Amino acid sequence: MLIGEFEHSLDAKGRVAIPNKFREDLGESFFLTKGVDCCLFVLPESEWNRLEEKLRVMPISKAKTLQRFFFSGAAKVETDKQGRILVPSSLRSYANLEKDVTFVGVSSRAEIWSSTVWSQLSSSITKEEVAAAMDSLGF
Repeated sequence: MLIGEFEHSLDAKGRVAIPNKFREDLGESFFLTKGVDCCLFVLPESEWNRLEEKLRVMPISKAKTLQRFFFSGAAKVETDKQGRILVPSSLRSYANLEKDVTFVGVSSRAEIWSSTVWSQLSSSITKEEVAAAMDSLGF
């Protein structure tokens, strides 16, 4: 399970170290793609395959937008000896990743955020929103 929040920095070449706590769950190679809210989704191969299967069995009229969104800019990446990956420039641009990034564990996937955007988003979540969401789940 991918959990936690970790601050890292992109280097001048667009490389970033994957948090140690995520490496075991992600494996040596995994997938990066555009995520919702201008972040990147980081998916282990099993989750990528699950996403691909769900979109493949949907009627094309319903799946085409999601297929284009998730697959057009996706990249399979591998960690180097220092545990870093190269984030493709198109994905860095999409998520406004410049220097400081935040990795967020979200159960079966991780997300990579611009640290500035993540800080704004996470500080805007109210306890009332959390309570309402918990109620809708029956907690």
